[in-house]
Amino acid sequence: MTPIWRASRKPRVAEPARLDAPGDAPSPLDALPRIAARRAPAPADFAAIVAAETPVVLKGLFDDWVALAAGRASSGRLIAYLAGMDRGVPVPVMEAPARAGGRFAYRADMREFTFTKRHAPLREALARIEALTGREGAPTAAIQMLPLAEAMPDFAVQNPMPLLPAGTGPKLWLGGAVKTQTHNDRDHNLACVIAGRRRFLLFPPEQVANLYVGPLDNPPSLSLVDPEAPDYERFPRFREAMAAARVALLEPGDALFLPRYWWHHVTSRNPFNAMVNYWWGGDDAPYDAFLAALLALKDLPPGARTYWRAMVETHVFGDPGTSAGHIPEGLRGALGAMRPDERAALRRRLAAAFQT
Repeated sequence: MTPIWRASRKPRVAEPARLDAPGDAPSPLDALPRIAARRAPAPADFAAIVAAETPVVLKGLFDDWVALAAGRASSGRLIAYLAGMDRGVPVPVMEAPARAGGRFAYRADMREFTFTKRHAPLREALARIEALTGREGAPTAAIQMLPLAEAMPDFAVQNPMPLLPAGTGPKLWLGGAVKTQTHNDRDHNLACVIAGRRRFLLFPPEQVANLYVGPLDNPPSLSLVDPEAPDYERFPRFREAMAAARVALLEPGDALFLPRYWWHHVTSRNPFNAMVNYWWGGDDAPYDAFLAALLALKDLPPGARTYWRAMVETHVFGDPGTSAGHIPEGLRGALGAMRPDERAALRRRLAAAFQT
């Protein structure tokens, strides 16, 4: 397939804008309560940060990275550095037309997105991004979620992240002034900015009802609300989400620890931006259980819904001492601390139930 940029028309401008030019103007979102910042922690302290499940900005965590030095020097230096590690693996390139204003979001019908996705050789993708970035009326292009362990195995050697579990590989996000619509992840996220500035607008997990999130079966599920220009008549509960929102304003060299399930809207604020992130600690089992609950409980009559809501609140989210403390420990079964054989037996029972 011909890469999408070979069919695009040349932008009608005389000269490209500088990739390292100043970014967008200040926004009211910048004045929201800030995520706390601290210096780079020791491994034991980082484990405590993860366990606390609260976002934190980390300063000086990767000051010795070669990639950071290249990004701070210039966009061209970083592009050359990355191209020099190219192993020929096709990379994912996302591109949105100029009318999208850099927003990677749903189209009006919520069946498709405002961006297209293709795979291309790394050097071609970098050249495409460099050619488009900062040009008036041009599409917005970005390499997103590129597994560097496959595409550039030398990257992790030259830019190590020892705080994370073994096997946690870096992913690259590089491109123009992208605005990624509010979404969340089932993994912890450590986002490390190596070029340009980024704003993370964060909402606690419990704000899901106020974010007007789109279909679950068309992942990633995105909020329909543009937080930079919210339509409060259409989305009135979003005012409550904004009341709970916090912001992290990241410069090159800053990292953000983002616990799983936190909703985030990400704005790349310069004509050229680059970030490396790490995901770890995710578990699909809770999501599978959520889908099973939709299948089994959502359409029950009101009395049954009331019963099962109380059962879940009591036995899943409630205090075990209150819900099962009156039962001898050896008789609590699934209500107590299950042995491995008991867990295996319960899994077999559930598997058999959903096969019918």
